[in-house]
Amino acid sequence: MALQELVAQTVHGLGFDCVELVRSTGGLLRVTIDVPWSPSPEGESVPERFITVEDCEKVTRQLQFVLEVEGVPYERLEVSSPGIDRLLRNAQDFERFVGHVIDITLKAPVGSAAQGQVHANRKKFRGTLEKREENDGVFVWQIVWSDELPLKPGQKVSKKRAPPPLHALGFALDELREARLAPMVSFKGRGVSDGSAY
Repeated sequence: MALQELVAQTVHGLGFDCVELVRSTGGLLRVTIDVPWSPSPEGESVPERFITVEDCEKVTRQLQFVLEVEGVPYERLEVSSPGIDRLLRNAQDFERFVGHVIDITLKAPVGSAAQGQVHANRKKFRGTLEKREENDGVFVWQIVWSDELPLKPGQKVSKKRAPPPLHALGFALDELREARLAPMVSFKGRGVSDGSAY
């Protein structure tokens, strides 16, 4: 059995998803796990569960046993969660994180499609992930952002000030070199600043 399949099967058997498996030089085997996700029924708010240290320990112990039985050579095993800047790898990841702030890097610059709104050579964008339905019923992905600088602590904003313009960029998943959650951490109490970090 291939290593990828062996690890994925073991992790899945414990009730988790295997997000990534990396085998590096020096014998390091790095496994990233996550809690399985499915869309919540319409109108229901289901609290999301996150990977804990205990989950990582449980998977580590089981993988150590399985890898030893199967005779897979490795020097060190690391099991972790995807983190607050997790990679988005497939359509399900994008579905899961609609409404969150993400960073994307395009394979090619936007070029003439930018129509002067952004630099034609630009490849990197940060914005809120949205799923939009076109007239023909096809869904497309886009990110929406504003170029307004974030407010400094204590800075006052005039009520008469016009809101900054929003920009939107539609994209297909095969146009992306990389997409990941933008790490949005708040130091005011527990939790994240706007629910957009993971």
